[in-house]
Amino acid sequence: MFIRLYVTILLAFLSVHNGWGQPLPTRADSLRGNLSSLRSCFDVTHYALDIRVDPASKWISGTCLIDMKIMATTRRLQLDLIRQLAIAEIRDEKGRKLSFDREGDVVYVQWRRERQKGEHASLQITYEGHPREARNPPWDGGFSWSKDKKGNPWVVVTCQGLGASAWWPNKDHGSDEPDSMRIAITVPPGLMNVSNGRLVEVNPQEDQWTQYVWKVHHPINNYNVTLNVGHYTHFSDWHVGINGDSLSLDYYVLPEDLARARVQFKQVSPMLSCYESHFGPYPFPRDGYKLVQSPHPGMEHQSAIAYGNYFENGYRRKSNSAEGLWFDYIIIHESAHEWFGNSISSADIADMWIHESFATYLEAVYLECLYGYEAACNYMEGIQEQVLLDRPIVGTYHVHQPGSRDMYPKGSLMLHTLRHMVANDDLWWTALKSLSLRFRHQIVTYDDVIAYLNKALGQDYTLFFDQYLKRVDLPILEMNVASTGSSYALRYRWAGVETTFDYPVRIEVDGERHLLRPTTAWKVMAIPSTGKPRVRVDRNWYVQTKKVN
Repeated sequence: MFIRLYVTILLAFLSVHNGWGQPLPTRADSLRGNLSSLRSCFDVTHYALDIRVDPASKWISGTCLIDMKIMATTRRLQLDLIRQLAIAEIRDEKGRKLSFDREGDVVYVQWRRERQKGEHASLQITYEGHPREARNPPWDGGFSWSKDKKGNPWVVVTCQGLGASAWWPNKDHGSDEPDSMRIAITVPPGLMNVSNGRLVEVNPQEDQWTQYVWKVHHPINNYNVTLNVGHYTHFSDWHVGINGDSLSLDYYVLPEDLARARVQFKQVSPMLSCYESHFGPYPFPRDGYKLVQSPHPGMEHQSAIAYGNYFENGYRRKSNSAEGLWFDYIIIHESAHEWFGNSISSADIADMWIHESFATYLEAVYLECLYGYEAACNYMEGIQEQVLLDRPIVGTYHVHQPGSRDMYPKGSLMLHTLRHMVANDDLWWTALKSLSLRFRHQIVTYDDVIAYLNKALGQDYTLFFDQYLKRVDLPILEMNVASTGSSYALRYRWAGVETTFDYPVRIEVDGERHLLRPTTAWKVMAIPSTGKPRVRVDRNWYVQTKKVN
């Protein structure tokens, strides 16, 4: 009874980008998604964002300082800022005004002289305006100008898919993360702001407003940069990590929810222990770990995870399996992104599966850590109900188009299947931990991940990954059971796959397990039986089966 109630709700949550059905790419898509020479000519090393947020007028204003290294000689570069936000001026590191022009959401900046490869340069952009309002956060994102139950302003931002250029000027492409960041947000009296990283300054202003300054010490995705303006109360705890180091846990919630939060957030430390044991130490120790209450369901904002799950288990009290009600979906899923998505990040949004397939799989990893292997397998079996098989999981490169939201359920089921194909848990967990550590704080491509796992697992699984990620249909195991007189024979083969696809599959024949190695050619297995045997594929292999004559 859980399944039908949950699927409709969860599929909405899984689509973190507005309009996952893909139209034909436009010039705007190419400008946004392509790493052109006007973008590759510089590497961002640091952002310093300093803005004033006015909930009464839904207005923001301020500056963004961009420090960069010039990677190729150039006179011109491309930045991104949504057209609703007006740029007053742009200055270089010497304070000189620079000319610029705009094309939609793109800003072209002209240097006063040719900048040489290897130089360090800076731009300061002064801007203001009404940022895009979120229509249905976090899936259709932007600013949420909401109020809490007591009528206090409650302002948050979500921009995965939409892009950080919806509220601040930057190089809005996944291939470039700053090494560090300063986030200064000035808010009205009685409110505070919570952003990524560590709170380093609280500066009262002459007009009774207050500036909160946060410092991010690690590389960060642009879409993870956040603000949370509200009437928050704060409590904290400590987690002892896998290496014996202490990690600060900070929680910001509305005062009326403090008691419930103290209970619900006890799930955090056991989860961190689980993930650290399988994937290495928490990736952002200098910035700590935070949960920040939000009016929307949640988002994986690095070191400041947005939480809006009603302090209940499941996803807002719903799940497609009994096991899914044993944990708080937002805490467990969004925190998984600290390893996959925030530490390891995809260079192109077309490979967002690197974020979401692994994070969804980590939900089952958490269940296995706390409740055992069978609980994890039950959970993964329930996830099958969410798969759409509508489009490939890998999107279109260079035009800012993600693939199917099947990156969540189907992608995680792919990993679950691969674990059982490998059939060596020591090797499997070692490979995943080494993947996490090898690409810690790095930006990766499809080929990077597949090549690394092939090497770590000691076998070429390229066709397997391509089948699940780049094609719509699952591998089809065609089977036929026929009498041979005194016994039976099972004929089997792979269909709907490349001709060299030869990965194993486990079946059960009258409850007895057998590991098959099908190819695209028919093979036969004798089955000694006095009656027609019952044959089915092991539930831990996510493949399609087809009975043929």
